Amino acid sequence: MYGAEFSKIYDLIYSGRGKDYLAESTEVADVVRARHASASSLLDVACGTGAHLAYFKDWFEVAGLDASEHMVRQAGENLPGVPVREGDMRDFDLGRAFDAIVCMFSSIGYLRSPEELDRTLACMARHLNPGGVIVIEPWHTPGTFIPGYIAHDLVKGDDQVVVRLSHSQRAGDRVPINVHYLVGDRATGVRHFTDVHEMNLFTRRQYETAFERAGCQVEYIESGRFACGLFAGVLK
Repeated sequence: MYGAEFSKIYDLIYSGRGKDYLAESTEVADVVRARHASASSLLDVACGTGAHLAYFKDWFEVAGLDASEHMVRQAGENLPGVPVREGDMRDFDLGRAFDAIVCMFSSIGYLRSPEELDRTLACMARHLNPGGVIVIEPWHTPGTFIPGYIAHDLVKGDDQVVVRLSHSQRAGDRVPINVHYLVGDRATGVRHFTDVHEMNLFTRRQYETAFERAGCQVEYIESGRFACGLFAGVLK
C-alpha cells in the first residue's frame, strides 16, 4: 500500500478528480472550531502527501502522521518545516497533545477490526488536550457499499498521463480493492503496476462505540462534501 511508485502520482490522480482540499479542510476546521473555539493545534493522522495540511497550517499549528515512509517523505518535500512522522494510527506516541486530531479521506477504513478501531480512537484521545476534538471521515458502512464497484480515472499532467482502474469486492466486512495503474511518462515511457487496498466496513454504531470508549461525546454529521459524512468527538 502506498509505495514509492504510487506516492509520486497520488496528488496528480486526486487533483485530476477535482478533489477540493481547501473546501474540505475549511469544513473540517469549522467543525473543530464549533466545538472548541480556541483550538490552536492540530494533528492530521494518515496525512498522505500533506494536501490537507497545506491548508490546516494556515489556521493551526500542525503536525502529520502517516504509516507510509514514502508518503511521509513526499509530505516533507511538499511542506518544508511541517513536522510529519511515520507511525501507526493504532499505536503512536508523539510525546505531546493537540487541540484537534483529524483523519481524512476514509483512511480509518484501513483498520482491520472493531478492536483496532477502539485502539485507534483511544490512542488519538491520549493525544488530545482537555476538551479536544477528533474528526474522522469514515469509509462506507456495510449498508452503503456497492459490491463489484469499478472506479476509473484518466488524468493528464504536464509530463504524465495516468489511468487508474479499480475493482472492489466484499468478503464479509473486508473489501480488497484491486487497483491497476498505467502511467505514461514523457521521459521514461509507459509502465504498469498494481496495488491492493484492504479496507473494512464498519457500522455507524461501531464508530460511535469506539469514540465513546475513548471518552468522547460523539455525533455524526451529514455533509454534501463528504459522501460518507463525518464523525466528530469531543473529549469529555
